[in-house]
Amino acid sequence: MNSATVRNLLVRGMLAGLGAGVLALIVAYFLGEPSVDSAISFEEAHASGHEHEVELVSRSLQSTAGLATGVLIYGVAFGGIAALAFCFALGRVGRFGARATALLLSGSALLAVYVVPFLKYPANPPAVGNGDTIGKRTTLYLLMMVLSVLLAIAATILGKRLAPKVGTWYATVSAVAAFAVAIGLAYAFLPVINEVPADFPATVLWRFRVSALAIQITLWGGFGLVFGELAERLLHPKPATATAGRPVAAPH
Repeated sequence: MNSATVRNLLVRGMLAGLGAGVLALIVAYFLGEPSVDSAISFEEAHASGHEHEVELVSRSLQSTAGLATGVLIYGVAFGGIAALAFCFALGRVGRFGARATALLLSGSALLAVYVVPFLKYPANPPAVGNGDTIGKRTTLYLLMMVLSVLLAIAATILGKRLAPKVGTWYATVSAVAAFAVAIGLAYAFLPVINEVPADFPATVLWRFRVSALAIQITLWGGFGLVFGELAERLLHPKPATATAGRPVAAPH
């Protein structure tokens, strides 16, 4: 793959990330923000007078322009990174076309980068979590993410090496099983963090976590579909159609 193709795929990846970011923004605004508002209301109701702080940025601005800026910038950035990963993965992870490779890459990244760490250290709304342990919680989450990505890469390598010996099916099953066992051990040995207040509404916590997961699924799934289509059109353009019954010569 030459540099011009990589550059074109990078641009398309960023555009696909922007489009996926718009979809994720809609989900975040309509599904996630109500849970955030409920959590903030709980926090304010249980805060003493001296704990109340003046907002530097209004809540309305946070939930609109601030949310849009963060989600869209994140979408463009991760779209560019994912496009570069696609350039490396295409043709190396199996005999898949551009669309299938993009979806496979997006699904695998969603699982390794977000879902696996999320199941161990799920996202928490405002009012949940001790401010004194934020450094520890952040470190553990990043550690779980790095372990998940490294183990996913190791499982992929294991599957490719086993495939010539036992076949693609058994190699895939073995790789997935090895990944699951390794992740299970990481879950067992890494410390558990539970700082949810006893009287915090369970429904608010549940809805917030479901919305956080839905946002990521929308972002990664939307990117895989959009970028796969853009990459397919770039790498395998359709031949020119006939005009007035005569074939159109391809430009040289």
